[in-house]
Amino acid sequence: MTSKAERKIKTIAELAEIAAGLRGKGKRIVLCHGVFDLLHIGHIRYLSQAKEHGDVLIVSLTPDCYVDKGPDRPAFTERLRAEALASLGETDYVTINEWPTAEETLRLIRPHVYAKGDEFKNVDDDPTGKIGPEADVVKEIGAELVFTSDIVFSSSNLINRYLAKNSKELDEYLKMFRARFDLDHVLEVIDDMQDLSVLVVGDTILDEYQITSTLGKSSKDPILALKYQSHELYAGGALAVANHVANFAGKVGLLSMLGDTDRYEDFIRGKLNPLIEPHFATRPDSPTTLKRRFVDAYSLSKVMEIYMMNDDPLPRRVEEELVEKLQNLFNGYDLVLVADFGHGLITPALVKLLSERAPYLAVNTQANAGNRGFNTIGKYPRVDFFSLAEHELRLETRDQVGSFRSLLSGVGDSLGASKGMVTQGGRGCCVWSDGDNFVRIPALNSDIVDRVGAGDALFSLAAMASFMNLKDELVGFVGNVAGSLAVQVMGNDKSVGKKAMRKYITATLK
Repeated sequence: MTSKAERKIKTIAELAEIAAGLRGKGKRIVLCHGVFDLLHIGHIRYLSQAKEHGDVLIVSLTPDCYVDKGPDRPAFTERLRAEALASLGETDYVTINEWPTAEETLRLIRPHVYAKGDEFKNVDDDPTGKIGPEADVVKEIGAELVFTSDIVFSSSNLINRYLAKNSKELDEYLKMFRARFDLDHVLEVIDDMQDLSVLVVGDTILDEYQITSTLGKSSKDPILALKYQSHELYAGGALAVANHVANFAGKVGLLSMLGDTDRYEDFIRGKLNPLIEPHFATRPDSPTTLKRRFVDAYSLSKVMEIYMMNDDPLPRRVEEELVEKLQNLFNGYDLVLVADFGHGLITPALVKLLSERAPYLAVNTQANAGNRGFNTIGKYPRVDFFSLAEHELRLETRDQVGSFRSLLSGVGDSLGASKGMVTQGGRGCCVWSDGDNFVRIPALNSDIVDRVGAGDALFSLAAMASFMNLKDELVGFVGNVAGSLAVQVMGNDKSVGKKAMRKYITATLK
């Protein structure tokens, strides 16, 4: 036997029919929409005031898959949130929305009134970017948009204080960070990045994911047998870095290299943000570097990877072409981000030119199976900002057990850097700056889907923050947020965007 509250919960299609019948009876319908993750007194007053504008109150809520409030959200599933809303006397019907916004719901239910909270009254300042399009639909269907006015509570603030699944270290860090940095200031920093002109230099990498199911060991050979299901191709390497940067900076250039066979140029240009101005050299008798990974569909674990590349030294004429292209690009940019994967683009001649001419040089050198640990940050005689993983720092110093802080300080001093950032996996990251300043930042919460590309996202945002001469804690925090967002998607399927950054930061710091 269903309860009275459960009988209030309907599908969108059911409510469209019910609403049509109610209109035929002359009833005035009010629609409210939101996440309602932690139902509180602010929500109750909002719904109560909304119902005063009509006879029937319908509440739609954002489904779990479209809640973008930050890590570990929603705290309550869509079904639990629907039941909580349906238990209130103010609500007549509750539905779980089928889309990210209420636009289509408005068209189907066609309420007389669409009610929003007072915090959304200034459409231009809406951080979600959703109320504007919804207001257009309200006008389209001839409805009225009203705003309730009462004390505003934040579900994010309440969840962060009482329900967050943070470690004790992260809770203490966030408490310290909130005391030092105002939320509006942090969001302003993100917006100020639009004034930057950034040149990205680095290896183009295509990441191909072969999605498979595991059959087991071959009956004849000592190998794992996989069954093909599907495949995806992503724009990685310097392409991913440029895409991350282009979501924030005002001007972005890209210098990279493609092969003359299996070039994939149309695919690559189609995946680049339109803001990016690409400059491609061609490597003869070579494919565009592609890394083919075989992935178990159930666990998303990577079983094996194959490199499709030519890692022979570049022909002199190609190197000279790259040097000439780079020389002509410097004057138009504030800073240069070098995504050096050690796959042949960054030759000694380019290193020399970058170190001598880049107005502000930020470098990420990666150690991977393709360069076998030979690609370390020490090949650059001068760097302003560097980003490494701990094992890459230890490869550079040839020290597996020495004091991490001492090694980081030594590398920073030897490069003449003003700031450096080193990631330590689940332990978070550390930021060093000249004068031997040292800040440790714990890992932020995130639903990990794939770690590939997380370091590129962290480097992209942290490098811009460092150029802006922000405090060490803020550089590390911004980079950490970008990395936390990047691990939530497969490969480089989606770059880190400004809206997602703002929402994650807001949800974390409220």
